[in-house]
Amino acid sequence: MTTLDATRGSLYADLSRQVRLAGLLDRRSGYYTMRISATVAAYAAVWVAVVLVGESWWVLALAPAMAIAHTQLAFVGHDAGHRQILRGRRANDLLGITVANLGVGLSYGWWIDKHNRHHAHPNQEGRDPDIAPGALVFVPSQTRARNGISRAWIRLQAFIFFPLLLLEGLNLFVASVRALTGRTAAAPRHRGLEIPAFVLNVGGYLAVLFLTLTPGQAVTFIVVHQGFFGLYMGCSFAPNHKGMPILAAGDTTDYLRRQVLTSRNVDGGRLIDGIFGGLNYQIEHHLFPSMPRPSLRRAQPLIRRFCIEHDVPYAQTSLIDSYRQALRHLHDVGGRA
Repeated sequence: MTTLDATRGSLYADLSRQVRLAGLLDRRSGYYTMRISATVAAYAAVWVAVVLVGESWWVLALAPAMAIAHTQLAFVGHDAGHRQILRGRRANDLLGITVANLGVGLSYGWWIDKHNRHHAHPNQEGRDPDIAPGALVFVPSQTRARNGISRAWIRLQAFIFFPLLLLEGLNLFVASVRALTGRTAAAPRHRGLEIPAFVLNVGGYLAVLFLTLTPGQAVTFIVVHQGFFGLYMGCSFAPNHKGMPILAAGDTTDYLRRQVLTSRNVDGGRLIDGIFGGLNYQIEHHLFPSMPRPSLRRAQPLIRRFCIEHDVPYAQTSLIDSYRQALRHLHDVGGRA
């Protein structure tokens, strides 16, 4: 290792010491007790409201509220997956399976495996599953294999990005089913627990809706709910890395720079913190994934100052501008198709 590499490698160690001494990695049991209780209460309240409203088209007004409750519950599963909430891995996994599989209808194991691979290699070609080619392409080189209708689609990807997010809920459901039925390369670690929890969620979800509403109302509710759920989830993750530098497959940038250079923070105060489940502090979260959600806001000034002192570019912008940057990137990449 060269002297420069050693210096770069020591930067994260220095920052980690400062963060640990400030108590920013300490468990926040009180916060999570209140957060989880409030989220579960809101989730249950929406279901009660659906039953009380019953066979009325006014029930569709509750579908966006249901989407918000599901997404907030998913944020709890995300935090559990990063071991932010409880001390032991197994305890966090059990909590994650409960809120994700049983509460949301999403395979916790599948999503955490994918998400951890993203954390290890954010925005790195061939290693970050979040920029793998699919309905959208995020890397110019991925456009070469496109032709005909596919090429025309990619050229329009900046315009169809937000409408496409309405299908993200369906995409997550299908991916979960594939993982739990063994149709993906890696099966979830706790598949024996995940499958019954997932089945209970889907069965209960459909039973309540079709027993409470008319078939037409039930189907429409599902479409609206899942559409808003996908949109909310997609809008929560889109500002974080889209439009930030893409690293080559063989890139050897050190950990601290890799995480900071490819991530973007979104400012906006406590309202944005609540809406995005703390993911608006993406730089802090990527540097310290196990840092409890309420500590991210406190860590932000320390980490930003550290990055500025060591000439590490630190990106932070408004929510609207983050979307603008993401769409501009999609447009630029699509224009090369």
